[in-house]
Amino acid sequence: MPDTFQYKVRDRSGSVVSGTLIADSQSLVLARLREQGFTPLEVKKQRPRGGGLNIQLTKKKIKLKELAVFSRQFATMVNSGLPILRALTILVDQTSNSEFSRILTESRLDVEQGASLSGALAKHPKPFNDLYISMVRSGETGGSLDDVLLRLADMIEREVTLRGKIKSAMTYPVAVVALVTLIMSAMLLFVVPQFEGIYGQLGGSLPAPTRALLALSNFAQSFWYVLIGGALGLRFAFRRYKRTDSGRARIDAIKLRIPVFGSLFHRTALSRFSSTLAMLLHSGVPILQALDIVADTVNNRVMSKAVRDVQSSVREGESIAKPLMWHAVFPPMVVQMIAVGEETGQVDTMLEKIAQFYDQEVEAAVDALTSLIEPLLIAVIGACVGAAVVALYMPMFNIINLIK
Repeated sequence: MPDTFQYKVRDRSGSVVSGTLIADSQSLVLARLREQGFTPLEVKKQRPRGGGLNIQLTKKKIKLKELAVFSRQFATMVNSGLPILRALTILVDQTSNSEFSRILTESRLDVEQGASLSGALAKHPKPFNDLYISMVRSGETGGSLDDVLLRLADMIEREVTLRGKIKSAMTYPVAVVALVTLIMSAMLLFVVPQFEGIYGQLGGSLPAPTRALLALSNFAQSFWYVLIGGALGLRFAFRRYKRTDSGRARIDAIKLRIPVFGSLFHRTALSRFSSTLAMLLHSGVPILQALDIVADTVNNRVMSKAVRDVQSSVREGESIAKPLMWHAVFPPMVVQMIAVGEETGQVDTMLEKIAQFYDQEVEAAVDALTSLIEPLLIAVIGACVGAAVVALYMPMFNIINLIK
C-alpha cells in the first residue's frame, strides 16, 4: 500500500521547496525527486490525521473531461520525448482530483516495477475501460502511443459534447415536468381545500370534474406519505430493473421507439458505434477484438446484440456489412457505406464519415427538439393548470342557484 511522504528539496535556483508525494518507499521518493532535478534535504512519512485514523468515506468521481485532459497532456509529453515515468509523475502532481491522482500514482508505481502502461492502467477499469486499454496497448505495440492518446482525447471530448447536447435537450422537459408537479401539488394541498369549505357551506351538487378534483385533493392531504413513498419505491424498483440484463435490454429498446426522443437516441448510438469502431480499426486493433470492445461500449443493448451477431458472422468468414443488413437498428446508408469501405479497403475512413454525419444529425435533432418542446410543454402546463382552475370555478356558474 503506497504511503504519503513529506519532503523538502532545493531546486535548481537554490530555493527550498516542500511538498508531498505518494510512493511505496522512501527510496522511491528520493529517486523520483532526483529524477526531477531536485536536491533532497528531508524526506519523511506523513502521519495520518485524526489519531492515525484515515478513512475516506466517498471517492471523488473522475469526469470524462478530466480523462480527456489527461490523455491530451500525456500525448504532448510523450511526443516531446519525455519518459513515461516522468510524464506520469508530472501528471500526478498537477491533477486536482485526489482519486485520479491516487490511480495515476499506483499506475506509475506498477510501470516503475516493470509493468506495461496498458497493464498498469487495466487495474483501474472505472476510468480506463476496455476501449482505452486496447487503444493504449495498440499504441505501445506500434510505437505510436502519442497519436493513440490524441485520438482518445478527441473521442472523449466528442463524447462529452454529445452527452452535453442530449442533456440540454432533456433538461428543459424535466424542469417543466417538475414545475407542473410542484404547481399541481400546491393547488391540491392548499388551494383546493379552501374551495371545498366554500362549496360545503353552499350545499347542492357539484359538477363531476370538481368532485374528482376535490377527491384527489383529499387523498393527497391524507395520504401524501403514500404518494412520496410510492414515487421513491418506483424509482428504486426502476433502477434495480435497469441493472438486470433483461431490464436494460427492454429499456434500451423502448428508448429507440420513443416518439420524440427515439430518433435522437438512435442517432447517438450510431455515432458512438461508428466513431469507436473507426478509431479501433485505425489503431490496428484486430476486427474481432474491436467488435467485442464496441459491443461493450456502445451503451445500447439493442445495438450491442446486433454487434455481437456481426462479430459471430465475421468470425465465420463473413464481411461486416452483410450481417449488418439483418438488423433494423442499422440504416441502409450505414450498411452501404461500410460495404464500400470493405471493397476499397477503407472501412475506418467510411466509419469516420458516418460518425461525422450522425454527429451533425444529433446537433440538428437537438436544435429541432428544443424548438418543438418549448411550445409543447407550455401548452401542457396551461392545460394542466387550466383544467384544475376550470374544475374549481365550474360551480361558480351555478352559485346563484346554490345560494337560493
